[in-house]
Amino acid sequence: MQIKKTLLAAAVTALVAATAQAQTLAPSGGTGLTVGNDKSAVTLYGLIDVTMSNVNAQNASNGSKLSFQTPWFSGNRFGVQGKHDTGGGLNALFKLEAEFVANTGEQDTPGNLFNRDAWIGLQSADLGKLSFGRQNNIARDPAASAVYGDAYGPAKASTEEGGYTNTNNFKQMIYYAAGPASGDAGTANAGKADTRYNRGIVWKKEFGSVLAGFGWQTPAYAGGAADGFAKNTSKTGTLAYNGADYTIAGFYTSANVANLAASTASIGGNYQVNSLVRVNAGLFSYNAKQVALLGGDRKDTAWTISAKFTPAGKMDYQVGYQVMKATNAALSGAAGAVGSTVTNAYADASAKTATGTGARKTLYGSAFYHLDSTTELYVAADRVNMDAGYGNINGQASQMEYGVGMRLKF
Repeated sequence: MQIKKTLLAAAVTALVAATAQAQTLAPSGGTGLTVGNDKSAVTLYGLIDVTMSNVNAQNASNGSKLSFQTPWFSGNRFGVQGKHDTGGGLNALFKLEAEFVANTGEQDTPGNLFNRDAWIGLQSADLGKLSFGRQNNIARDPAASAVYGDAYGPAKASTEEGGYTNTNNFKQMIYYAAGPASGDAGTANAGKADTRYNRGIVWKKEFGSVLAGFGWQTPAYAGGAADGFAKNTSKTGTLAYNGADYTIAGFYTSANVANLAASTASIGGNYQVNSLVRVNAGLFSYNAKQVALLGGDRKDTAWTISAKFTPAGKMDYQVGYQVMKATNAALSGAAGAVGSTVTNAYADASAKTATGTGARKTLYGSAFYHLDSTTELYVAADRVNMDAGYGNINGQASQMEYGVGMRLKF
């Protein structure tokens, strides 16, 4: 009987200890469900975000649509993440994360189960964190622009994944923190800018208040010398400093996009003015070689400023403004054609035939009501305006989005 009681006590202690780790293991922001023992812990976690919105500029007559849309703030996901103590302070890590469409139950990317994350790695105080596989481009993480890209990112740089998304008009700045397509012909992301690495290698390490990192999207296994072993690869270095009430961060990316060079340099940060207000700001400079038909290189300058207000109680508020100015940038279609706009940074523009020069300006705001630490309701809106040289949205120079939604993290 005594042995049974001892074993039961040990099991309960291990489970409690493992559950206590859930706050750090669940990247969705929820508590997750953790099981483990004295050597290993595995957490099941997820997030569901549903948005109902009204959006105009849906056609040439400026029609509006009221319906469910792609979630405003977060990609719906479920995943499993864990670590195993190999001894001597070294942990083995892994993460598998899938994305789905809450409105229909479909996979976000058909045929790709773990399209958000599928990686394995090692972590220790001396090594830092080293990971291999499908994972975030490091430039969008809290090691870099996540701390200043918009009003919703973390205040402090860290070795964790995270950062802003690309679903709404005010979130397109993320493409300057992206990279080229994975290079896998025939896949859903072929030719598109990609905010995640395929075949990625990422290293991050904290040196006191300083955090340094490096990310590399390695070449596709298929292909030969004629295609270029460096095609659709990228390398990014990041550096950040966490002060008492501020964080400064930046990154530099050098990439090969369909065998043409492209790069981004960025710097920014945030400042906690007081317990109520945090201000974020950042600057991006993007340069890309283009085919001779387009008449020269592309040069973009973009900047963003935002603020988060957190008064006492269950409400918090966010507001922001951003400008993306493109010079001689490849257009998605003919100049002036309905729906033709500047292509995203790092997208394959080798087959494009027209360029544009102009600015894209977006104002946004939101308010959250937190039912508790994991469940919240929100209202949000944004307005984008495009110069004629930048392009149009279904023939319109501007677009308004209004949305209401609910987000649950578990």
